[in-house]
Amino acid sequence: MREVFQQELREVQERLVEISSLVADSIENATTAFGESNVALAESVIEQDSRIDAAAVALDELAIQILARQQPVARDLRIVVTALRVSASLERMGDMATHIAQLARYRFPEKVVPKGLRKTFQEMGALDCEIAHKLTELLRTEDVKLAEEIRDEDDKIDALHLSVFDKVLGETWKGGAEDTVDATLASRYHERFADHAVSIAKKMQYLATGDWAPQDD
Repeated sequence: MREVFQQELREVQERLVEISSLVADSIENATTAFGESNVALAESVIEQDSRIDAAAVALDELAIQILARQQPVARDLRIVVTALRVSASLERMGDMATHIAQLARYRFPEKVVPKGLRKTFQEMGALDCEIAHKLTELLRTEDVKLAEEIRDEDDKIDALHLSVFDKVLGETWKGGAEDTVDATLASRYHERFADHAVSIAKKMQYLATGDWAPQDD
């Protein structure tokens, strides 16, 4: 029975890695669609969201079955409970990628944001993609150094997020109401994507070390 239980825990980890990989693909495609006004790529991201949702639901069902059958304690219990919470955050990250893709689809064939903000969004997108890949590796290896790197990348995204608001609220902003709404929404989606990754990183750090990372807010 113990060997079966350990195999189930390994399956939980493997499924988390799989979902995280899907999320990483989604954010990469979403940022490309956003920057290039690629409606076909945007549609593929939107379609993949249901696959992420289904995988998260299946993982949750497996975790609940493990809790019911095995009644784990101590670290094993933390692994299963953490998996449930991580699954929820990954599902939300998939939603954020979908929202970015939806903006690209809605504004097609036009670009979503004015030229003056495109470099900022390129940087935000690149950082989110980097975070997504580091998160997948963190879930695979439990290497806590990656958790710190994710937090550092999140700080950069926060700074870029604030710079978007400074831009759209500044006296030199020439964009219309639609441009302002699109820019603020897109920036918020990127920022929230990274925030969910940081939340997962903190949980994995606690699971690996037993120490809970301090909250930033």
